[in-house]
Amino acid sequence: MSGSERPSRALARAGAVVEIDLAGIAENWRRIAAALKPGTVSAAVVKADAYGLGMARVAPRLAAAGCTLFFVATLDEGIALRRLLPSVEIAVLNGLLPGTGGEFSRARLVPVLNDLGEIAAWRQSATTRALPAMIQIDTGMTRLGLGAAALAEIARAPALLAGLELRAILSHLACAEDPAHPLNSRQLAAFRAALMALPPAPASLAAGSGVFLGTDYHFDFVRPGAALYGVNPTPGRPNPMAQVVRVKGRILQVRDVDSGASVGYGAAHRMERPGRIATVAVGYADGWLRSASHRGSAGIAGQRAPVVGRISMDLMTLDVTGIDPSLARVGGFVDLIDEIHGVDEAAAAAGTIGYEILTALGRRYHRIYRGTAG
Repeated sequence: MSGSERPSRALARAGAVVEIDLAGIAENWRRIAAALKPGTVSAAVVKADAYGLGMARVAPRLAAAGCTLFFVATLDEGIALRRLLPSVEIAVLNGLLPGTGGEFSRARLVPVLNDLGEIAAWRQSATTRALPAMIQIDTGMTRLGLGAAALAEIARAPALLAGLELRAILSHLACAEDPAHPLNSRQLAAFRAALMALPPAPASLAAGSGVFLGTDYHFDFVRPGAALYGVNPTPGRPNPMAQVVRVKGRILQVRDVDSGASVGYGAAHRMERPGRIATVAVGYADGWLRSASHRGSAGIAGQRAPVVGRISMDLMTLDVTGIDPSLARVGGFVDLIDEIHGVDEAAAAAGTIGYEILTALGRRYHRIYRGTAG
């Protein structure tokens, strides 16, 4: 959309719309902060373009709400965020790639160092002053982070950390969504042991779900991500987060079909009775996953219309047989995500998680941001 174009014209052309409630995202950050023990603060994770919702709009709104520590995944994300927010602290979770130390320093980014090689490389950049760094400990994820052997080496030779201003020590829970999983307590114990082997620094173990495991997991700060964007951090229990995303698709065609008619690629659905099919301008190129074929649904005036046939690149088909034709009409919208049928429900229909639904939302949606002030 050009700078001079009226939003109503762009909306009139749009086959699909994403509405993002920035005030709701800020409120979710406050809800996380309110759930923490005294003295613990909340950072915000805005990697992957703020989980697909637009870092350029989301991060300044969170900063306005009081957030001063942000996490991204990559150096490029950190550089982009620094242009938006000159004064906050920004940490890069994926660490220090070879030859990037100068870019980290110029953008005033804090690398999360994940192995002894990264620690050595960042120390070598510290020529005239101590350089800020965070260190990640692998306590059971077996992904990024220092393992037991590296920790033991640092304990034997603390000079390995000389030249670093240690801003934080992190780890990441593998099973925080399941409070009864025994790995949670094992990771907590391993993290506490790791802290004893390292110099004193602020500590962080919990992301969004970890917050709700109890105050033992809170430490000095927490790092919520998907929870800020409405994904339930407590699966199987009521969602403590507000829904902040609404996704709508436009109906392009409605047609009457006879019993026995096939619908979509592969003739994968066959009508068992006469009915009506609505074709909607959303497909897997828009992040509406093909795995939701035959399983997903859309809302029309409070009623659910099931997806029938395979979701294709640009289109999906809904059975609207029982819905008033004045409501299921060409040019009208169906609700794919709303306040009632949220991100997690859409994810369940696709056999995935809310994280994937949000980060898959494509570029073709017309985006509307609400709640920008305050």
